[in-house]
This record gives sequence, structure tokens and C-alpha cells, in this order.
Amino acid sequence: MRRKILWSLLLAGIGFIATIQIVSGQGRGAASPELVARRNAIEQELRSIAVVERKLMIPMRDGKRMAADLYRPKDTSKKYPAIFVRTPYNFNFWDVRNGAPRDMSNELEAVKRGYAFITMNERGHFFSEGNYDILGAPLSDGDDALKWISSQAWSNGKVGTIGCSSTAEWQMAVASLGNPAFAAMIPQGFGAGVGRVGPYYEQGNWYRGGAVQMLFIAWLYGEQNQVRPMFPPNTSQEDLIRASKSFDLAQQLPRVDWSKALRHLPVMDIMKAVDGPRGIFADPMPVDTGGAMIKRAPNDPAWYKGGLWHDNMKIDIPGFWFMSWYDVSVGPNLAAYNHVRKTARPEIANQQYAVIAPTLHCAYKRASENLVVGERSMGDARLNYDELTYAWFDRFLKGENNGILEKMPKVRYYTMGSNKWQSSETWPPVGAQPMTFYLSSGGKANTLNGDGALGNTPPSKDAPDRFEYDPMNPVPSYGGNVCCTGNAVAGGAFDQQKMETRPDILVYSTEPLKEGIEVSGPIEVTLYVSSDAKDTDFTVKLIDVYPDGRAYNLDETIQRMRYRNGYDKPEVWMESGKVYKVTLQPMTTSNFFEAGHRIRIEVSSSNFPRFDRNMNTGGRNYDESKGVIARNAVHHSRQYPSEVRLTVVRK
Repeated sequence: MRRKILWSLLLAGIGFIATIQIVSGQGRGAASPELVARRNAIEQELRSIAVVERKLMIPMRDGKRMAADLYRPKDTSKKYPAIFVRTPYNFNFWDVRNGAPRDMSNELEAVKRGYAFITMNERGHFFSEGNYDILGAPLSDGDDALKWISSQAWSNGKVGTIGCSSTAEWQMAVASLGNPAFAAMIPQGFGAGVGRVGPYYEQGNWYRGGAVQMLFIAWLYGEQNQVRPMFPPNTSQEDLIRASKSFDLAQQLPRVDWSKALRHLPVMDIMKAVDGPRGIFADPMPVDTGGAMIKRAPNDPAWYKGGLWHDNMKIDIPGFWFMSWYDVSVGPNLAAYNHVRKTARPEIANQQYAVIAPTLHCAYKRASENLVVGERSMGDARLNYDELTYAWFDRFLKGENNGILEKMPKVRYYTMGSNKWQSSETWPPVGAQPMTFYLSSGGKANTLNGDGALGNTPPSKDAPDRFEYDPMNPVPSYGGNVCCTGNAVAGGAFDQQKMETRPDILVYSTEPLKEGIEVSGPIEVTLYVSSDAKDTDFTVKLIDVYPDGRAYNLDETIQRMRYRNGYDKPEVWMESGKVYKVTLQPMTTSNFFEAGHRIRIEVSSSNFPRFDRNMNTGGRNYDESKGVIARNAVHHSRQYPSEVRLTVVRK
């Protein structure tokens, strides 16, 4: 979210991390003399070896122009490949607040290594013209940018892309267009670019199990800017450069306490309640986008008009995919990676590689020799990301036979608990097998002190566990696999014991393990449930319980019951007291449960504001201010075998 706080912009995630500061209350001159001197030295060195062209206004096919900065080697005796970064975020070369150049070390490194480096703003952001739609729609903008880059006199015709989060998410859909210049991509933390793939129907992290992931509300506060200042279209490049030292066109929005703001009802009015800008979240748009996002159902045709990638769009270029266990989207990300390996041409399918780190969203390079994610120590999770990414580009953009593909495993993943990097030729790892645990209790699984258990067989008789879900008092999100919700949710692994004192959380645990178990792969949960409400949600968390009681969350999921029969089917309401079978969208992780630990799942009906609250009325939720209490139950018996299916790797 762009507020009056420090912006940490991962322009390209792993290999090219740029930090831009937009700090309220600090006038020019706030930067230290040492910092200014260092930045000036980098800028001077960059200009000594590079042709620097800033505030280029590159035309798209509809006449709108996108702003870009270009850095390329001065030596004109040969052609150069291009590393292309396309982003909605601010990359203005001048730190307006501090009156100095920003850190250009990434651009300098790229030029030193023999690359042109191009950064472009998406449509409707900063100096780029037009109106913003999420993921940089129309899709043709990415295609037009690739054509422009590859047609330049200095270009060798090959372009590679890199970026994390919003700087990555557009890459897959554009790759599916088959532009011959698009030679390789490195998408990182790219879940919001995945529309529909395998069992996931998230439409770019907007949904999970049919429930709205509220991160986008906070994120769009700083991104949807349909009314904004622009320079006249005939402004010269020289004047744009000069003006950008005074005006970077960054929004200066009021600070928002999202832990309170996201509680506002109805949900569709949250942006209005914080006096946020109008835009794609809840308002009519100046261009045809298919309507406000908050009003769309999971299978609304609008999701298929813009920049999302879906599994009917073939990708046929080499891909180096980066993911994180505590990111919002690791499940659909891995499903996308596997789908491309399965559907691309054989030679391209064999050029898909993945890294899965134990970090938060886009935090790969912040891993240390003693990484702590939330409250849990992950050990030494470092990798030499810069060398990996440049070796990748050298192979596919320069054609160097540097052996990187021969040295790399197809999947490099970090196993938490044992705290080590591992490798496999597939995901899940080769040899992984399912292991099933069945839920049971005497009907009192409520809270940490209840009698819920996970065992090898389902109980003979059903003793359902019952609880009340009140949307006015939802279970608070505590840690988790999240992104971009400001101060509303802190991501990562946190001890869930204090949460498990709530009577609306059902707790099911194994006995202490006699030997360690590595769980690496999808985790599927099937529940048999009932309710007296027309519609409600069921949530699940997977937890590693230590011998001293610490209970660290690994992943989480949710199912909105109206979509239990599928997201492309009509909504179907529940009948009071009737038992329904529901399989939730898979969780995924790599975690070693040591001997003496317990495997646990929590079941409830809310995880807020990670997911929006179901008001339990059978209404549209987004326009409702009052909910009703749902009396929900989880059943478990031979007739109703509620279960959790783990993917286990035996060594």
C-alpha cells in the first residue's frame, strides 16, 4: 500500500531490488551527505559506461504512451539483450524528497554485465498515460513493449523479464501471446497473476475457496488512481526529466489503520470510508473492465478479459519460478509451474525451474543465516540469488553454454523444521506418498483443551463438534500466508495457542510422533459439515505443535459453502441440519515434523481479515452490514470420514 510511509519496492524481487523512499514530513535534504555522495558516485559511473535515456514515452497500439527508463552499454560494436522490468510502482530516477539520485546500483550492475535494462510503468501509473486496470490490462501493452524493445537498433532481439509481485504477475499472460522476442522469464511471488489453474480458482488471489482475500482492498488503496495529474502530451523528454526532479506524481494518501478499516461494513464501502481514490475495486470505470471487482463472482467473464493468466493459455518460454512458503499464493503458484511443465513443448517443459523459500512475500534476499519468519526460526535460508538470475539470463538471452541448467535441480525447496534446502526433479518430490489422518472426538473438540484428535481410522459413531460462528466476532487472523494488508495481519509462523482458547475453533491433533515425518506437497482436507445457515464458511489451518506446546501455523485455507459444488456452477444454499461433504482447496508446504511433535489442524468458520466474513445470510456479503449467527458442526465417523491427507516424503 502506498501510504505516507517507507516504500520498499521490490522492482525485480531477487536480482534487482530497488528501495524508494516516500516519507511524509521529511523535506529535501533529509538524506545524509554520505548517502547522497554514494548515489552520485553510482550515477556518475553509470553514465560513464551507459547510454542513459529517461522518461521515454513509448507508444502502444491505441496511441497511449507508457513511460520508461533505458540504460544500455555505450559500446555500439555489438547488440545487447534486454532485461525488462514492468511495474505499477514508482521508479522515478530522482529521489524527490531527498533531492538526490536514487540508488541506481541495479541498473549499473546490469549494464556492466552486458545488458540493456528497461523499466516501464504500467498504464495509468505515474508518467504512463491511460487508465489503470489491475495487472496492467490491456494485455496488448506488454506485447507492444516487447516489440518496441526488440526493434531497437541496439537490441539482439531477445528480452527477458524479472520481477516480484505486481512486477511479476503480468509476465505469464504476456508470455502466452507467443511474442518471438520474449526469450525467458523470472516471475517471483506471482500468484496474483494466476487466474484459474488445477484445483485453484482464485482469479489472481482475489478469492480462496470463494471467499474474498482482503489484501487487495488495502493494496488497491494506493494503486487505483483514475483521477491524477498528467503532463501535456506534447511535453518534451527534456522537460519531463526536468519536471521529474520536482514531481514524481506519487500519491500522498492519508495513513490508514487497516486493522480497523477492514472491519467496515458493507465491504464495498471500505474504500469510501477511508476516503480512498475511486477505481476498479468498487466503482464504474472509464474503460470497459467488466465492472467492479468486489461485485464479481469467481467465474465472472470479466476475469477473462484482462491481464490474468489461466490454464487454457499456453506458455512456451523458459521459466525460472520463485515462490515462498509464507506467501499468499504458493499453492496456485506451484500448480502453475506444474501446468507449464506438463503442457509446454518438450524442450521448453524441460526448461522450467523452481525455487521455494521459507520467507514472506518477495523477501528472498532478506533471508539471513538465522532467518526468523514471524516467531519461528528457519535457520540459514540464504541463496546466491543474483548469480542464479544472471546465469539464467546469460544462458537464454546471450546463448552462453554456462552449464546452469545442468547444475540446477528442477525444484529447489526449503524444508522447515529440518531447516535445509532440498532438491527434486518434480513437485511434489519424487517418491512422495499420501498419508491420511481422520478427525475424531467425543463431541468436544472446541479449544486447545478439547478432545479433538487425528487418528489412523475414523470413529465408528458420529459425535459432531459444534460451534457458533458470529460474523460480528470473527476469529482474528494471526500470522499466516499473507501479503499486503498493511498493519492488519502480520505474516509468518506464530504460536497459535492463545487463539485456540476460543470456543469457535475446533482443534484436532495427533499423538506425539514416534518418528519424524517430512510433509512436502499438497495437503487436502475433506470435511463433513452441517449448519443452520443458508451459507457459511469453513476454515482450516495446518500446524506443527512442539513438545512444549508451541503451535506454529504452516498454511491455511477456506471454503464458502455456496461454492461447494464448483465455482463455475450456480450458488447452492445449505439446508438446516443436512450433512454436506466438502473438500477445501489444497494447502501446501514443506515441513519436517520432528519426533515428539504433533500434527494439528484447526477448523473454524472465519479467519479475518485474511478472508472476508461470511454474513451467513445467503446474501451477497459485499453489500451487507448485518449478519446472523451460524450454528455449525463438523461430523466424523465411518459414515462421515472427515480427513486430512498429507503428502509425505520418506527418506
